[in-house]
Amino acid sequence: KDAEFQEHEKILSPDFLSVAQIIEILAEDVDGVQQKLEKFLNFKNLQTCLKEASLLDYYVSGFLWAKGMDFSVIQYSKFMTLLDMLLHNLRTLHMSLEDSIKWLGEVMAEIGPSHKNEKWNIFDVKQANAIVDYLKISLFQHYKLYEFLFFSAREEIVIGTEQLIEVVNPADHPFPDPLEEGISFDIYSTFIEPPPPLDMEIKGLNQEQGPEESQPEADTSETDLLVGFTIEEIKSVLDQVTDDILISIQTEINEKLQMQEEAFNARIEKLKKA
Repeated sequence: KDAEFQEHEKILSPDFLSVAQIIEILAEDVDGVQQKLEKFLNFKNLQTCLKEASLLDYYVSGFLWAKGMDFSVIQYSKFMTLLDMLLHNLRTLHMSLEDSIKWLGEVMAEIGPSHKNEKWNIFDVKQANAIVDYLKISLFQHYKLYEFLFFSAREEIVIGTEQLIEVVNPADHPFPDPLEEGISFDIYSTFIEPPPPLDMEIKGLNQEQGPEESQPEADTSETDLLVGFTIEEIKSVLDQVTDDILISIQTEINEKLQMQEEAFNARIEKLKKA
């Protein structure tokens, strides 16, 4: 009996989670369960690793399902170890779906209600059937996906790129002028290469010439150019200039209208022929 008991104890051992870990997780809500299992499984790359994210979802979903079944701590321990052993057989032994189902039947025969020694029964009939039904819809239904997860190589997705940025050298080093689209002309002309002070030079020249040279311009501006003409003569000249300008504008407008009319007629003829 002792040998048989030791052999029975080897079923689903070592435990996937310790009793202390299970009690600690049971005190958490849904988010807390995920955080605790993430910590116990030592998953560091959940945001970028599909494998870690899928495994965490597998264990979290199983634990929350067991929580809804009101398992005891020992039942939690054996159930979570069962989930882990099924993945272990797939990952390390490359166990097929048929072999996994057979292995599950053998294990449930040892820890389920069908064992001849009732003291060793961990799950009753209802619980054993519920476990089998859960594994059908969680692991066995998606067995091919878990095989792909463990045995198919995936390309590494580049989520970042390196860029080389060239910094402008100091002003005392020769460097080409910046592109027009790289910096506004106002900033460039004000701070980088200000234009020569032409206005200051012109003002300086005017001050050097003095008031004597600027005096003739003032005299010429004061003379009246219309001296010697009557009002009627000025009106006649303005009328003649105005008529000449209007005639030239009218002629230009007529020519443009005629060209547009000819173009429209040509288009209409093309449309009629088509």
